[in-house]
Amino acid sequence: MGVVADFTPARNALSTALTAAPGAQTMAEIHFFEDLTLGLTAKFSKTITEADIVLFAAVTGDTNPMHLDAEYAATSIFKERIAHGMLAAGLITKVLGTQLPGPGTIYMSQTLKFRAPVKIGETVTAIVEVAALHPEKHRATLKTVCLVKGEPVLEGEAYVSVPSRAAITKAAE
Repeated sequence: MGVVADFTPARNALSTALTAAPGAQTMAEIHFFEDLTLGLTAKFSKTITEADIVLFAAVTGDTNPMHLDAEYAATSIFKERIAHGMLAAGLITKVLGTQLPGPGTIYMSQTLKFRAPVKIGETVTAIVEVAALHPEKHRATLKTVCLVKGEPVLEGEAYVSVPSRAAITKAAE
């Protein structure tokens, strides 16, 4: 049993992703706290690749053979390699930081419940929905979920600090 060591596919995938990711969304306009409403949602979908898993293992140091060693994973309850759970969860941060609320958002906390594994080649859709607003500190509670084929693979709740238009205007005066 060996750990994947060839990072060439990961480097190639990263280069492609950075230059022309098909279907990639660009940074959206900022949603200030004052723009948020209950039920407002945003989503992002990504197909998980071999390169994603190898890169995530390299960045985090999580070289669990469940993710990297097909022979080992074949003996598990999943019978094949699976993506790191936090790789799927990481798609939530993409939505929070670039879409809803967007640039300037600061993560305060996140709960996660892992419901099912994500396999190589599956498309994960991260969805964020405004669940509660806390105007006294310009914070929001957001329902977070990642779906594969319409079924939840993880669910949770994020608590974030959101830039305020009023605070930025006041600071500029």
